[in-house]
Amino acid sequence: MAEGKTYGINFPFQDSLKGNYLSLSQDVDAEIRSNLVHLLLTRKGTRYYLPDFGTRLYEYIFEPMDGPTFSDIEAEIRDSVDEYMPGITIQNISVKPASEGEENKGTFIEDDKRVFRVPGIGELEHTAKIRIDYIITDSAFNESDFVIINI
Repeated sequence: MAEGKTYGINFPFQDSLKGNYLSLSQDVDAEIRSNLVHLLLTRKGTRYYLPDFGTRLYEYIFEPMDGPTFSDIEAEIRDSVDEYMPGITIQNISVKPASEGEENKGTFIEDDKRVFRVPGIGELEHTAKIRIDYIITDSAFNESDFVIINI
């Protein structure tokens, strides 16, 4: 990373006491993670001139927490990522009820930048926890990372 070089705006936006609401990513990994979260948390049909950008994850919030719903969520994520993020390859998508999360086992890190919650609903009993393991294939070396989203 060159000194002072930035790649884009981090997503989701964060509160700041200094007024730095739009922080910039300092490396490619953070930018790709930010772009992935932006893609997944954008509702389809909300972007002008790109109506297919995003996912329908919000439609699954009150659906039954069962195998068919989890399969639909996984297919929705794979389709969107294949279409709009060709530089990454999804290795694994794990969808399970948030009540079965790792939070109670002491392995969950609260301030981890790879964990995102939909405000107001991300910790309720009817939510799902989605873990996406992926490999960045754009660079000379393949790097792996993950994202956890509670919806």
